[in-house]
Amino acid sequence: MKLLILNGPNLNLLGKREVSIYGNQTFESYYTELKKEYSHIELYYFQSNSEGALVDKIQEVGFSFDGIVFNAGAYTHTSVAIADAISGITSPVIEVHISNIYKRESFRHHSYLSPVCIGTIAGFGLSSYKLAIEAFIKNEN
Repeated sequence: MKLLILNGPNLNLLGKREVSIYGNQTFESYYTELKKEYSHIELYYFQSNSEGALVDKIQEVGFSFDGIVFNAGAYTHTSVAIADAISGITSPVIEVHISNIYKRESFRHHSYLSPVCIGTIAGFGLSSYKLAIEAFIKNEN
């Protein structure tokens, strides 16, 4: 199994930004833990603050990977381009959020991505990524 973890804007600041919401662990250290725990699958990671780079990455892997675990950050609530990119590929995508977006500002309650993803996981901290990986593994069989 080949999965991409794809992170959008400002997620490169995990561990530094708004630790009361996002925690104090960097994503790089969490990714190292995931690679160890899921050594039996091919796990890749990409992060960008640029909408275009995220669209490019979706198109690059979207016909050859078994799935994408995607935290689009604020682009979740604004990007028709990313939703269209997901619609145009064959790899399934699970939308993830570290925080519970429905307990936050009202503008975060709408996702352009949810309708084109196979599921959404939110509010479980960094474990949201692990839950998405587990969903891909369970649905593989």
